[in-house]
Amino acid sequence: VQLQASGGGLVQAGGSLRLSCAASGRTFSNNRMGWFRQAPGKERDFVGSIGWSGGRTYYADSVKGRFTISRDNAKNTMYLQMNSLKPEDTAVYYCAVLLGDWASRRVSDYAYWGQGTQVTVSS
Repeated sequence: VQLQASGGGLVQAGGSLRLSCAASGRTFSNNRMGWFRQAPGKERDFVGSIGWSGGRTYYADSVKGRFTISRDNAKNTMYLQMNSLKPEDTAVYYCAVLLGDWASRRVSDYAYWGQGTQVTVSS
């Protein structure tokens, strides 16, 4: 099983980026998927998650209204649209899969992880 996160890069404050997370090796159409991020010297934090059907999305307060998660089960891919980016959004972003569909924000509940993609927002 592999999760491949991509789409990170350097962007100015106020800009946008779209991250993708492509899964291979098995289908996750019945599983909740999530995005987390980790800034240097800090713990890995929950960003948001999406239920198996594409509904029941949840977001961290810090990104609510700016970030949107979506998924395409036919492509086994999840997306994170990030708008109005701020310097404090700078981090390595990870995608993950939960072996179920309950609304967890805990790192320990997610079983599969991608390798991470760097997002840097300059002021």
